[in-house]
Amino acid sequence: MFIKPPALRPGDTVAIIAPASNVKRSDLEAGAAALRCAGYVPLYLDSILEQDLYFAGSIDRRLRELEEMFTRDDIRAIICARGGYGSNHLLEKIDLGKIKTHPKLFVGYSDLTALMTYFYDALGLVTFHGPMAAKDWAHADGVDLASWQSALSGAAQWNLGANSGAHGLANGTAEGILYGGCLSILVASLGTPYEIRTEEKILFIEDVAAKPYQIDRMLMQLKLAGKLAGVRGLIFGEMLNCVQNANQPYTLEEVIMRIVGDLGVPAAYGLRSGHVTGNNITLPLGVRTRLIVQGKDVSLEFLEPAVTT
Repeated sequence: MFIKPPALRPGDTVAIIAPASNVKRSDLEAGAAALRCAGYVPLYLDSILEQDLYFAGSIDRRLRELEEMFTRDDIRAIICARGGYGSNHLLEKIDLGKIKTHPKLFVGYSDLTALMTYFYDALGLVTFHGPMAAKDWAHADGVDLASWQSALSGAAQWNLGANSGAHGLANGTAEGILYGGCLSILVASLGTPYEIRTEEKILFIEDVAAKPYQIDRMLMQLKLAGKLAGVRGLIFGEMLNCVQNANQPYTLEEVIMRIVGDLGVPAAYGLRSGHVTGNNITLPLGVRTRLIVQGKDVSLEFLEPAVTT
């Protein structure tokens, strides 16, 4: 059973939370100001600025913040402040009953992949791979507003085409549930009770500052673990700064295709969501999509609304 959260409207209150790394006050305030300018009412707890090692406070603080924002009736959406590291420390302790009975829009990427895949696999909750408050919202041109509106306001059908940054790697057409996130976090789930479930999915994969051989190693780990065998299509992100050096005599696309080229599924590269240079695209994870790749042309069509209206 799938759970779609209620749509986001102008004037709604959006909570900013930090389930992973610690947050800079200046970035938090800049992101909150941008959300306010976009027509929302941002809200965050004073404790969000706490620091414990490299985390945004203790596990208990981050857990209480997450669960409180889900259960509060005045909150319509939850936007993560930033990624970094630490979401996996919450997995064993989250009360899924609170999430299930109070479904909310949950937006993030990077380390938040651990929570987003867990919420979908355990509950069927649609989540949103997109701009975070103290990262993308905090910078000019950090957010692709068209996809934000389409995904979170309940567009019945919409698509990402030429403006998504994606180009084709392998031709074909496939339909399936869009799923995925940061490659490093997807791989880290293997062998745990929170292992990703990729069967019959359109799998979205992105990362940042990983060298090509490291991307190779992680993709091979997914492949050897059987996690690529059942996918219906593959879409890679911008893969920001994923280079060995400026003069390397090969492309990351070539590295990727050596691993996934024999899967016989459509594949695309460069979709601007997650770790990106700007205009971060919002992707609803957990909805039916159609991926069409023809030569360099790529279309990702969302076949159902991601929210209830």
